[in-house]
Amino acid sequence: MHLAKSNAISLVGLTGTVVEVEADISSNLPGFVLVGLPDASLSEATARVRAAIVNSGLNLSQRKITVNLSPAAVPKFGSSFDLAIAVSVLAANKPFAKSRLAECVHIGELALDGSVKPVNGVLPAVMAARSAGFSTVIVPAANFAEAKLVNSIEVLPVNNLRQVVNIHGYDCAVDVVTLPDVEKTPPAQSSEKDIADIYGQDSAVESLVIAAAGGHHLLMIGSPGVGKTMMAERFASLLPNLSLEQSVETTAVHSIAKNRGLIGSGLIVRPPFEAPHHTASAVSLIGGGTSIPNPGLVSLAHNGVLFLDEAPEFQQPALEVLRQALETGEVAISRAAGTARFPARFQLLLAANPCPCGNALNPKVSCICSAVSRQRYINKLSGPLLDRVDIRLQIQSINATQALLARQETGRQTTEQARLRVIRARSLAAERLSGTGYSLNAQIPASLLHKRFAASREATRLLDIALKRGSISMRGYDRCLRLAQTICDLDAGERVDESHIARAVTMRGSERLAGAAA
Repeated sequence: MHLAKSNAISLVGLTGTVVEVEADISSNLPGFVLVGLPDASLSEATARVRAAIVNSGLNLSQRKITVNLSPAAVPKFGSSFDLAIAVSVLAANKPFAKSRLAECVHIGELALDGSVKPVNGVLPAVMAARSAGFSTVIVPAANFAEAKLVNSIEVLPVNNLRQVVNIHGYDCAVDVVTLPDVEKTPPAQSSEKDIADIYGQDSAVESLVIAAAGGHHLLMIGSPGVGKTMMAERFASLLPNLSLEQSVETTAVHSIAKNRGLIGSGLIVRPPFEAPHHTASAVSLIGGGTSIPNPGLVSLAHNGVLFLDEAPEFQQPALEVLRQALETGEVAISRAAGTARFPARFQLLLAANPCPCGNALNPKVSCICSAVSRQRYINKLSGPLLDRVDIRLQIQSINATQALLARQETGRQTTEQARLRVIRARSLAAERLSGTGYSLNAQIPASLLHKRFAASREATRLLDIALKRGSISMRGYDRCLRLAQTICDLDAGERVDESHIARAVTMRGSERLAGAAA
């Protein structure tokens, strides 16, 4: 009886668990059995591993081979276990001379010719291996750029199975490892569009800056052609670069996503921007899958921006699933095999026409929609969803004369200037919130907001009156306070005053958006 063990990583969401791959060769009828509750794609590993070993010119035992993936209760998906299975089978048949199996994790899919193919989720898998105390990880050469982003662990790239067993002391001829060419990451902000290109909408642009400075969600309502999409496309450029922790977490999410390809030469340093089509389903937004949960667009927009253009055209279930992510900053996807959790703390940008024909706010073109159809159209954005949106803008169209005058103006605010203002305001907020676990004004919980950052009674008089009249809800009251604090930070003020509150109330708008649009 011969027994050998190697190690692999099972990923559920961003959580990686070490799986011990045991191979036993016994004197029974020839066969290759895989146990330990593998999924369908993993069960096919026996055929891939057998062919890869034989076609690599390595010795495969003709006796009974049993491979166990332990612990059995841990969900196991995909083909990334192939490499660990092949190594344990070879080691059981002929122990390696200088084996490093106990301190090494193997990640990779095997092709039938023995080459090692790239897999998704290498970054979080290597992070899990490091956290578990392993000193070395062997990965496909195509995943090397991604794996080496993790510090304090040795990363060994391989092109084929022969190179893997050679690392462990198996005497066989090998080729030199070849790494794929990796394109250099372009300089940050090199292709970003400038807010100086937006003419005649200075107040709307300032609202974008306020939203960026405080992390506030934003809704823009206006006729077609007023610049809603143009503003949204420039919003992400107002945000500062991600911190190291944010970069690692964001890159890890994109590493898992099946349709995003391989991670290039470095971490994602700019906030991601996701803009799905209005036909996107609830599953594409929130994430899902039959067996392997895949992150949705809300998770791919983590630490960045999710822009829903023509928001009322989205399916109602797709809009409503956003509420959990907006409230908790996390998405939990439950399947029979377990629950995968993905981070989803993003800024939501919504753009909408005021009515089906789009001309309810257009002074030049008459609206052909009835009051009922306008009400029904804007009511597609539910009250609970809108209650989580801090800034609600009605953007008016400008005439040709206003546009020409705006183009002739000099000294217009650029994206770089606005970004510096945002960075300064965020620094003030981070300093004030130091030790609380929060860094943005929009994140401050109500308990902390009223205890440590309460404005004076004189400053909140306008809000108190609106609350008594029922013009705003208690949640709206708190959101106005957070918004006013951001305006104060942009003005470099010491404390929120009545003017900051007044601007916040104006930007927050009516709680009954449908009535305003109609």
